[in-house]
Amino acid sequence: MTKSTTLVDDEVPKWDIALEGLANDTYRMKGAALNIDDFQKLAVDNRIRFDDIMVTMFELCIYSKWQYKNDQGEVTITRQTLDQLFVNGRLQEKDMRDFSGDWMPLA
Repeated sequence: MTKSTTLVDDEVPKWDIALEGLANDTYRMKGAALNIDDFQKLAVDNRIRFDDIMVTMFELCIYSKWQYKNDQGEVTITRQTLDQLFVNGRLQEKDMRDFSGDWMPLA
């Protein structure tokens, strides 16, 4: 008889872990916070949709793995923040105008 493992919903990340790894690696290589230009370059260089990367970044902020800061300081990103951006079903570069600040992992 074999044992089966059931993953509890809380154990399964709500974001793309491969994109999380890519963002973490890019942050380490840059040695500084990432910005929209960095994410656009990641998308082009790796042939990944820009909105997939940004959804992952928003999810990482929602689950307190990363943080976002603008000129006024840290911005709390919630599920509602992400939902409001998804009015048309996909994030567009124009939707990200208000998020041109710094993205960085939390220690």
